[in-house]
Formats: sequence, structure tokens, C-alpha cells
Amino acid sequence: MQIHNLTDNIYALPALDWDRRLFDELIPLPDGTSYNAYVVQGSQATALIDAVDPTKQDELLAALGNLNLDIDYLVAHHAEQDHSGAIPAVLEKYPEAQVLSTPKGKPLLRDHLRLRDDQIAAVEDGHTLSLGDMPLQFLHAPWVHWPETMLTYLPERRILFTCDFFGSHLATSHLYAEDEARVYEAAKRYYAEIMMPFRHQIRKHLARLEDMDIDVIAPSHGPIHRNTSFIMDAYRDWTSDRVKNQVVLPYVSMHGSVRAMVDYFTDALLQRGITVQPFNLTVTDVGELAMALVDAATVVVGTPTVLGGPHPSAVYAAYLANALRPKTRFASIIGSYGWGGQTVERLTSLLGNLKVEVLEPVMAKGYPQGEDFAELDALADTILKKHENINNTQGGENEGI
Repeated sequence: MQIHNLTDNIYALPALDWDRRLFDELIPLPDGTSYNAYVVQGSQATALIDAVDPTKQDELLAALGNLNLDIDYLVAHHAEQDHSGAIPAVLEKYPEAQVLSTPKGKPLLRDHLRLRDDQIAAVEDGHTLSLGDMPLQFLHAPWVHWPETMLTYLPERRILFTCDFFGSHLATSHLYAEDEARVYEAAKRYYAEIMMPFRHQIRKHLARLEDMDIDVIAPSHGPIHRNTSFIMDAYRDWTSDRVKNQVVLPYVSMHGSVRAMVDYFTDALLQRGITVQPFNLTVTDVGELAMALVDAATVVVGTPTVLGGPHPSAVYAAYLANALRPKTRFASIIGSYGWGGQTVERLTSLLGNLKVEVLEPVMAKGYPQGEDFAELDALADTILKKHENINNTQGGENEGI
């Protein structure tokens, strides 16, 4: 672990996890990740902001030893183990350190890490902790993305330590977000997979930051932002209600019938000037699918019928979309069946969180024929009209809609 001097007496300690490829046994990590800790040394006291994943605790302890500082406070922004897992080891080395969390964070730290109540002090929203010449101000940010999350603001240096907020799963040699195109993709994936279900709450937290003087955003994953407008503008876009002229088309095909429908439907959408992103669910990175859902106006699921219902991969895609709660406005289903079933009913029942308008599905009996392709054309026409109506209500603010 390298020790980076952000500015006088403020240090970044990123633990780079180059090889990690799955997070929470669910989220793909094509670029690895980092677990960032920070040290703020005041004239009277020193605070460690966040501890790292327990797999990297030895690196953190070695870096703290090299700094040769006493740790008086340990700010626990978030109780999830990739941020807090090393806290017990840090407390063993610095037994006099006081852990600081939100009131909701205190029981979570106790339950997940088996800390004692006397080791943790709960701080209220807006509370300021003096380290001497450097006060730390704590801002509660519930549901970014757990109920106990908070941020820390250092007004003397105009640095905002944001925990998961504005983060990205990206292991990189660069401390700062220099390659903004690469960071944008990683940050959007991070938002899509983790933050999107809470976009309404996140929008409120963004509004709270509007009047603050922030020169540096220091998240707990990924590179640090000196161009703060870059990442904040991206979040404003992602959390807004504006959608784009895009159709996301996750599908699975067993014997070629659904694939033929997907290929025809994709061409029909493109001919109408609609961007379409097909995802073959047998090989899809679910992170890529989640990213596509961030902006799309419409999602259409393609599935064959299996034992009277949708293919399990299609069920997973519908469940994922429902859990992530994108701002999608419309949904539909295309697929095939042999003799009957309840594919449409079962899939639509999984989309209750989306509050979408369900457009007329197209289900072919066996291999699709001329009338089925005509229905796909009609569905594409309907989507075009729906998107044009959105364009009128949004004032044409979005690219392509």
C-alpha cells in the first residue's frame, strides 16, 4: 500500500485489489477495485477515515505504522465489511481510538464486527469534531446505499470524503481520476449495480452538496476526483427522471425462435432511429446490463417458454431490473411457446417496482412467421411513438429522444 500526501497532513491509503473479480458474490469486477482509507492529522488529534476490507488489513496496519501517528478517532462511514472489516485490527493496535458512526451505524458495527458499545460513539448529522486546526463535519447520507452511511467534510481543505458515494470499482495506478472516460464507465457501472435503487434519496443528497465548497471528492473505492463537476454532473444525469431513446433487450433463446425474433426486432428498432442494446443472457455480464438500464426508456425481455413459464435466465433479468429500479418508462415481452403457458403473466408480475407501462407483448407459437414479424413491427412503432411523446415532455433535452 502506497501512502499519498493529498495535502499537508492529509494522507490517502488506497488498498488496491487488482485481482478481485466478484463483489458480494454477485457483482462482476472487470477492473478490480480499491478500498481507500484516509488519515487527517490535526494539531491536537488524528483521525483515520474508513478502514479497508479485512483481506487488506495487514497493508493498512503497515502503512499506519510507517506514518508513525497515534490514531485518536476512526470514522466509520459505513458498516459494510469492505469499509469496516479492518476496524477490529486497527483497534487492537490503537486501543484508545474512538470509533465514530451514525446512530444507525453503531448497532450495525456491533453486530457485524462484534465491537463493544463503549468503543463506538454516535455522531449526529452536522456534528463537527475538532482535531485542533482541522475540524471534521459529519453529514448523514442514509441509503447511499445502506441506512447508516455518512460523509465527512474537511472545510479547511475543501475535501469531501464520500464513502461509496461517487465511487468506482477500479484498481488503477493513478490516485486521481485522470482518464475520465475510463473512470466514467467504472463509476456508471458502480452506480448502476449499487446506487440506482436509491436514486431518489441520492438526488436529495446531491442537492445538499450544491452550496458546499468542494475542491476534492475522495471516495472509498476508485480514484479521487479533483474535477468534482465531472462526477457530480454524471450523478445528476443518472439520478434524474430523464430517459433516452434506447431499448434494452435482454434475451435467451433455446432453439432459435427467440433469436430470430430478437434479430428482426433489433433491426426494426434501428430502422426507426431507436438505439437498441441486445444482451444474450447466457453470456452477458450483468454489470453491463445494469449500466444499460440506467438511461433506457424501454426494456423488452425475450424468452422461450420453459415448463409453462419464462426461461430462468429471463426471470433473473426481470428480477434484476425490478431490484435495481431504473427510471425506465415502458416494458414488453417477446418470445415463443410450444403449446401454452403463463410466460407473460409471470414476467410482468416481477416488474412491480418499475411502475412501467407494459406494452402489448408478442408471443409466437413455435418458430415465428410473417404475422409474428408484423406484430414486432407494430411493437416497434408503438415504442417509437412512446419515445416521441417523452421527447416532447422532456423538451428534447436528451440525446436522441
